[in-house]
Amino acid sequence: MAVVFDSALSRAVQSPLPLLRVASADRVIAWRDGRAVRATEFLGEVAALAQRLPSASAAINLCEDRYAFLVAFAALAARGQTNLLPPSRAPHAVDEVLAAHPGAYTLGDVELPAAPPHYLHFELLNPIIPDREGAPTVNPDLTVAIGYTSGSTGVPKPNAKRWDKLAVSSAHNHALLTGLAGGPYTVIATVPPQHMYGLEFSVLLPLFEDVAIHAAKPFFPSDIAKALEEVPAPRVLVTTPVHLRALVEYGRPLPALAAIVSATAPMPPELARAAETLFEAPVQEVFGSTETCVIAHRRTAVEECFTLYPGIALHPQPDGAQVDAPQLLHPMVLADLVELAEGGRFLLRGRNADLLEIAGKRASLGDLTRRLLAVPGVRDGAVFQLDEADRSGVQRIAALAVAPGLSPSAILDALRQAIDPVFLPRPLKLVDTLPRSETGKLPRAALLQVLRRGSGLGTGDSDKAG
Repeated sequence: MAVVFDSALSRAVQSPLPLLRVASADRVIAWRDGRAVRATEFLGEVAALAQRLPSASAAINLCEDRYAFLVAFAALAARGQTNLLPPSRAPHAVDEVLAAHPGAYTLGDVELPAAPPHYLHFELLNPIIPDREGAPTVNPDLTVAIGYTSGSTGVPKPNAKRWDKLAVSSAHNHALLTGLAGGPYTVIATVPPQHMYGLEFSVLLPLFEDVAIHAAKPFFPSDIAKALEEVPAPRVLVTTPVHLRALVEYGRPLPALAAIVSATAPMPPELARAAETLFEAPVQEVFGSTETCVIAHRRTAVEECFTLYPGIALHPQPDGAQVDAPQLLHPMVLADLVELAEGGRFLLRGRNADLLEIAGKRASLGDLTRRLLAVPGVRDGAVFQLDEADRSGVQRIAALAVAPGLSPSAILDALRQAIDPVFLPRPLKLVDTLPRSETGKLPRAALLQVLRRGSGLGTGDSDKAG
């Protein structure tokens, strides 16, 4: 089905902006515990929580339940406070963000045995029902969220998001999904709401558009199927390549899907084709970043090029690409290397940090990882470059692979048929699982930690594998 964008930009930004742009009392906001949560109840929950919030400028939203996260997100916005979104909910990540925002607190819907500092635990009980005149609004220029990059290529960095600018990017995402679903739809997401991709597609859409979400964050294929059964069609599954691969390997039909959306890692075309065949729904891969939000999309099974959202321009540079977009206060430069095509389309050529040059030859970590995953029997894997150099001054390439029944030498023999010998990963270590985050990303520090665990590898160590 063709995706048609309307004049979303002109209607998305208003002043002042309501907390719920589509606020009819009977509108379904979420599906939770097997029942529909409607707008009146949602606004009551927001009002009740907003009254309990302490005076502060910001808080870390640690809610596990997606609907609880939505309520907390909205309550903070209604109080003029900022949602802080660390790259993970690990204690060290939370502590680092708190240290960067003096006076901030934490809140969540789960009682934690070892709660972070200034933790406010809340339950969704006995909402106060506001009258229509009391429905909350949000200042357009409020920094409603600060999202942190994943740290997959370095130190996590903060990115401020204004309410009016998020309205613009949400309008683009909604136009894409409405075109795919053919009308109103419900989102079921496997990604956490704290991640920018999860925030865009499972938190912001219900606030700016007539969209409902499922409150769960299903992980296993059977849990995803159960969540889909609990909501009406049309259904849109928001997920990652890791989750989608698990669903394909699960091999069982799912309740009817209008579309599948994927992000956080490159989508292998063969995986997209397998998913479309099995689930009889188009797979849309969206492209963006914490810095820019989503800016483009493609149907990976049949398209190599991404198509930019309306009003967005991409300018290739030697070390990346500059993005000009209406949801940005100023242009942003990404480390992604792109090649422009006709009609607002572009080819993604990898990331600047992924490029390798050894012995006068060039390759990319992304392409090497794809070739590793293409080895029969390799279920998951990652190729990356070590920080330290060997005796000849070359930074070695390493790999982790999940490949039951295979040996490192067998994998290397297969790779020799596909890549130049200078790019063979040494060491190559077999592991039971990769240290993926909740969104399927692989932070560099976690990869290095797993590689060195029990291997004795360190600066200057000789090759001990492969």
